Amino acid sequence: MKTNRRNFFRLAGITGAGILSGGMASCQQETQNTTPISSLPEIEEAVKKKHTQRFNMSGYTAPKMDKVRVGFIGLGDRGSGAVVRMAHIDGVEIKALCDKRPAAVEASQKTLDEMGLPEATTYTGDESAWKKLCERGDLDLVYICTSWSWHTPMAIYAMENGKHAATEVPAATTVDEAWQLVETSERTKKHCMMLENCCYDFFELLTLNMARQGYFGDIVHAEGAYLHTLLGMNFAKPQDNKQSDGAYTDMWRLKENFRNGNLYPTHGLGPVCQVMNVNRGDKMEYLTAMQTNDFQMAKMANELAQGDSFYQKFASKEYRGNHNTTSIRTAKGRTITVKHDVTSTRPYSRIHQITGTKATAQKWPSPQRISIEHRWASPEELKKFEDQYTPEIVKRVGEMAKEVGGHGGMDFIMDWRLIDCLRNGLPLDQDVYDAALWSVIAPLSEWSVGNRSNSIEVPDFTCGSWESNAPIDLSLDKGGNTRVVNPEKADKTKQLHI
Repeated sequence: MKTNRRNFFRLAGITGAGILSGGMASCQQETQNTTPISSLPEIEEAVKKKHTQRFNMSGYTAPKMDKVRVGFIGLGDRGSGAVVRMAHIDGVEIKALCDKRPAAVEASQKTLDEMGLPEATTYTGDESAWKKLCERGDLDLVYICTSWSWHTPMAIYAMENGKHAATEVPAATTVDEAWQLVETSERTKKHCMMLENCCYDFFELLTLNMARQGYFGDIVHAEGAYLHTLLGMNFAKPQDNKQSDGAYTDMWRLKENFRNGNLYPTHGLGPVCQVMNVNRGDKMEYLTAMQTNDFQMAKMANELAQGDSFYQKFASKEYRGNHNTTSIRTAKGRTITVKHDVTSTRPYSRIHQITGTKATAQKWPSPQRISIEHRWASPEELKKFEDQYTPEIVKRVGEMAKEVGGHGGMDFIMDWRLIDCLRNGLPLDQDVYDAALWSVIAPLSEWSVGNRSNSIEVPDFTCGSWESNAPIDLSLDKGGNTRVVNPEKADKTKQLHI
């Protein structure tokens, strides 16, 4: 074969460059050959699937109902506390209680009796008892407080059986699950709300109203987090026949830590998404995540296994890293940072930082702070902000919420608002698109960590309707007429306090 003279010198030049550069070229080639194209390809494939909106659930008004008949699935700390809170809301009928542990069901049944309420039908004893609850014809709302892996299948089954669904966070653990929630809600026209209680904390509501009224100017950046030392609770061994013993049933939360990523993003993310009107005027475009190694979990598992055979199945495992930082960019060129660390020893924090062109706000660490130009407002000035910008929902039920309890009252505001919206046929503050989006950060961040912090697209669960969806209504011009029953008699010992 003849070689063209020009090609000969071109090839010779390339060869010579490789020789002159020594081992550099071969080293680079070796790296390229051994680096996988994509780790966790199933996540990337799920992101690329095309979807079409069947019906827009943002702003959807379901038929109003005078009474809201509720069934609870999962009666640990969160579920049993929700039963108490709902019992203080007028128009709620607690019809059914479900937990695979008979002792948990009996404890919540006793709570109803102590509060002078009718006995509920109970479902217990096996893993599928919850399906019978969802199949009942006399329920309007199924309230789900189980371990994470059950949230999506239970919410879907509830909607398929004609009920609205409210589920603890996260609503989904995979991209496909998030889309299943969206498509089921759109097809059945049943609400699917993720119970993100931090959206109803007093400071988060204050800054949301301030943002709506333009105090911060254009929102440029926001930060949220879940920084909460749960190392001891994750490894706490459950005791038989206990409703709540400070542990997670069947060690479910410890088992979740076998995967990397920002596993619990919604507490910090939800409030700042509402401030930025994400899904209602803006959307997330892509994210990137970086994570430390695990410095504590595997060590603790191995140490515990040496003295207790119960922990041997958790020894010699790889656990997620201590600290995850996930960064998100929106279609309007704004950024969000979300952090996750439930292992390192530190004070609790959700960060909640809002940065605008005119001012900023931050809580965690306390005290909460709002800026006036380049300085933080004094306590007296902060009080004036609260007088001017506290939203109507806090003015109307805030003090009663504190009496009933639940993370300082925000849990009760969340439950009251949900019931008030259902009774008055109003759109929910958090719809299925929020549930899907805020939850999907976990698997997307897992993909990014597994791929050297490369970016990955964030699905648009609204299928384009984010451009016209209306922001949530803080005015209470409609509804707001649901009474709070005997808040002064509430038993705060049955609520979580952080």
